[in-house]
Amino acid sequence: MITTAPHRSPGPNPSLRSRTERRPRRLLRLLLASGIAASALSAVPPRAEAQAEAQAQAQAQAQAPSAVRAAERLTEARTSADGIGAHGIGAHTDDGKNNGEDDGKDGADNVLTVAVSQSVDSLSPFLAQRLVSTSVHRLIYEYLTNYDPKDARPVPGLATAWTPSSDKLTWTYTIRKDSTWSDGRPVTAADAAWTFNTMMKDPGAATANGSFTANFAEVTAPAPGTLVIRLKKPQANMAALDVPIVPKHVWEKVGDLSAFNNDARFPIVGNGPFVLTDYKVDRYIRLRPNKDFWRGPPKFDELVFRYYKDGDAAVAALRKGEVSFVPDLTPAQADSLKDADNIQVNDAPGRRFFALAANPGARARDGGRFGSGHPALLDPAVRRALFHAVDRRTIVDKVFQGHAAEGEGYIPPRFTAYFWKPAAAQRIAHDPAKAAALLDEAGYRRDGSGKRRGKDGRPLDFRILCHATDPHDKAVGKYLREWWGELGIGLKVDCLDNVSDPWLKGDYDLAFDGWSVNPDPDFVLSIHTCSALPATAADTGATDNFICDERYDRLYAQQAVEYDAARRGDLVRQMQSRLYDTGFMNVMAYPNALEAYRTDQIKSITTMPEAAGNLYGQDGYWSWWSAEPAAAGRAASDGGGSSAAVAIGIGISVVLVIAVGILTSRRRRATADDRE
Repeated sequence: MITTAPHRSPGPNPSLRSRTERRPRRLLRLLLASGIAASALSAVPPRAEAQAEAQAQAQAQAQAPSAVRAAERLTEARTSADGIGAHGIGAHTDDGKNNGEDDGKDGADNVLTVAVSQSVDSLSPFLAQRLVSTSVHRLIYEYLTNYDPKDARPVPGLATAWTPSSDKLTWTYTIRKDSTWSDGRPVTAADAAWTFNTMMKDPGAATANGSFTANFAEVTAPAPGTLVIRLKKPQANMAALDVPIVPKHVWEKVGDLSAFNNDARFPIVGNGPFVLTDYKVDRYIRLRPNKDFWRGPPKFDELVFRYYKDGDAAVAALRKGEVSFVPDLTPAQADSLKDADNIQVNDAPGRRFFALAANPGARARDGGRFGSGHPALLDPAVRRALFHAVDRRTIVDKVFQGHAAEGEGYIPPRFTAYFWKPAAAQRIAHDPAKAAALLDEAGYRRDGSGKRRGKDGRPLDFRILCHATDPHDKAVGKYLREWWGELGIGLKVDCLDNVSDPWLKGDYDLAFDGWSVNPDPDFVLSIHTCSALPATAADTGATDNFICDERYDRLYAQQAVEYDAARRGDLVRQMQSRLYDTGFMNVMAYPNALEAYRTDQIKSITTMPEAAGNLYGQDGYWSWWSAEPAAAGRAASDGGGSSAAVAIGIGISVVLVIAVGILTSRRRRATADDRE
């Protein structure tokens, strides 16, 4: 294992997920009254008490009431945005710190504490969309496959091997024999079959990851070590099913999966490298090493995600040694930490994009229209004029202070197999004069006061949704107000703690958007398909921005079944080209992953990719699983938390059995930072 040095990269926006990623998923954004910013896992219960505890917990979890919250917009995430990854919303402490009586302290010797700003949307893997939530699920549940930290290729997880039939309609997975649930029961193919079948039959269970199973015809477990998935048609991401596998004996007792948030009884039964032992909304999440994890237990005695509403408070806590790791730094914060004692800054190409989304007219699949989007944004000339007035170079240089790359296509340049950039003739370049000419030609003339008005006399006055906790949103909002003001267009920047409610209702004109993209881009592509729209105006769909375009949908369907990596890459680039031309999404920047950790608490940690990657919100559990304490003894000076950081190099030797060369790795937001 090698300790890391700072790397350049396009960086973070919380949420979404990775998100990530969120694909036609039914993203019913159910936010429960338990949405904090991090997750905690705990120690495995003693073997002698395993059976009794499992039954008691299952019964309690099945009966525990859960308050369904108003769904919150992803953007890790922001996203996300992950994600979805998305910025956290919900209950906050007054000063953004954990100054209450219970800060998660329990006397562990080496505690790795991660500061987070995003609230947990749900601890149920069937519902979670935000980066912080999906990141926690990566730690407590195994997926069938994982991603190699070196190059993100699919590697064994719960499944040690997977092979397709000659027609690629039947996939057989070999389930490892050395995985056990934290209550002592063995993990079998029946758990995976139950997880997938429940998602196929129960719309509530399909909320977060339903797109992965939408094409499944049948899932069976003919033997404890054999899982068989039969498809309706070929599916390119079968080696990258980003679905947490849950224990059947616990979850089959749950009644309404659409309202169950898995946040009433701890520890939570899982089989990942950590066990979640405690959680307090918008305060902390605590996790302990799973001593029986097949790959080996984590090296820290405890992992704590501690919530900070204010980024400067999190940085101050890092300086004092109260936390081990802080993600999503602003450029100013990162620069201030570069010469600080015992602190290492990681500046690496990120997996997120930072975009401007225009409301295309919120609608449902049944044709119902809703929301209060400005009708002028349905005019392509208006959208194009707005984007011609955006100076991406200034955003990169002034807002991100160079810690970002200029935005172009939908997929960040880190993912070379799918990255796309518009040709010179297609590019909507910064050109204010052209923007003004487009508005004039389309009939949006200035009145005596210089205000642009449509033929109906309505002024071009827009609202833009802004995440109150994201300084980048606020800074870019000021530039947009200036640039568009010169065109005679008004802009109100609505910076809210909760952007989800107005977004889901379609009550916005424009919005700052962002997702964490996974190695396989299917999820972030799916959120712009017609099938992702809500079924009716009263429902919540998996859509990011209510976009529905038949040409885009045709390309999406083609790439989803294309096993040839080169051909699939070309189809994904065509999709980005089409999305770019519709003018509903303007990717302004690819922010770097700006993070920092204490070197006197973290000796080494794995980045992803290892050469120059991020630590927080990875496609896997490598960073926190690999993190090595700098010295014995309590890592953080002030209770509950202590190390989290950046390093590279995790030597893992795994035998990848795959009969088809597919370059796939799906998913989010997280999103969401799913949308973060």
